[in-house]
Amino acid sequence: MPGMRIAITGGSGFVGRAATADLQQAGHSVVQLVRQQPVPGGDVHWDPATGAIDATALGHVDAVLHLAGENVAGGRWSTARKRRIQDSRGPATERLCTALAALPRPPRVLVSASATGIYGDRGDDELDERSQPGTGFLADVARAWEAGTRPARDAGLRVVQLRLGMVLDPSGGALRKMLPPFRLGLGGRLGSGRQWTSWITLADLLRVIRFVLAPGELSGPVLAVAPEPVTNAQFTAALGRALGRPAFLPVPEFALRLLFGEMADALLLASQRCRPQELLQAGFRFEQPAIGPALQRLLAR
Repeated sequence: MPGMRIAITGGSGFVGRAATADLQQAGHSVVQLVRQQPVPGGDVHWDPATGAIDATALGHVDAVLHLAGENVAGGRWSTARKRRIQDSRGPATERLCTALAALPRPPRVLVSASATGIYGDRGDDELDERSQPGTGFLADVARAWEAGTRPARDAGLRVVQLRLGMVLDPSGGALRKMLPPFRLGLGGRLGSGRQWTSWITLADLLRVIRFVLAPGELSGPVLAVAPEPVTNAQFTAALGRALGRPAFLPVPEFALRLLFGEMADALLLASQRCRPQELLQAGFRFEQPAIGPALQRLLAR
C-alpha cells in the first residue's frame, strides 16, 4: 500500500498513540486532529462541539481514523458522565462526518471506532456483523455512534465502523489495570465468570486498522476481535497461568455493583460472544487468535 496522508482523532489515547506510531512506521503521513489550538504547521484544530475543522491547515487527506470519545471506563457513570459519553460519540461523529463531506477534496475512506457493546448482554449467543444490536446504555451509544457516520457515507466515502472488543496490551487499557492484583495472586473471575469476552491484542488491532484503511471493498460494521472469544473464567485463568500466579479469588456481582454501579453490568458482567466474520472472509489472518498464547507472548516482553 503506497503511503497515504491520514488524519486521526483521539490520537492521544491508548489505541491512538499506538496507531499513529504504527502508521508512520508503515510509511504513512499522520495528521492529528486536536481540540486545542495547535501551533502553526503542526496538528490541525478540530472542535467536536461544532464539527469545525481548519480545512486550510488540513489540506487533502486520503483517509480519516476516528478514535475520539469519552473513556467509558473512566469512573462511575454519573448522569453528567453518561451525557459526555453520549455526546462524544454519536453527535460528535455526525459533526465530524458533515465537516469531512464538505471538504473541497473529501477523503476516500473513514474508519470510525465503534464497540462490541452495541450487542448488549447476549449470553451465549454467537454474534457477528449481521447480528442485531441489543439493548442498554452502551448499545444505544454505539448505535448512535455508527449512525453518526451517515453524512460521510452519503458523500461517497467508504465507511468502516470498527467494532472494538477488549484491546489487550500491558502498556494500557484493561490489561494494564488487571496486572497489579493478578501479579499479587489476588485475581479471579468476575461474578459467575460465564460471561463471554471478545478481545484482540493491540498488535493485531493495528494490523486490522492498516488492513481496513487500505484500498478495498470492506465497509459497514467490521468486528475487530480475535476469532476465539473466551468466557471471563477462561480469560482470568489464562492470565493467571501467563503470570505464574493463582487466580482463584472471584469478585461477587454484588461487590462489582457496589463499586461501579451501572457500569458493572454493562462493562464487566455483560456477555458478547463475537466472531469477526467480515475480516475472516476478506482474508485477514490474526497473529494471535487464542487467548493463552496471546497473553503468554504479551507478558513475556
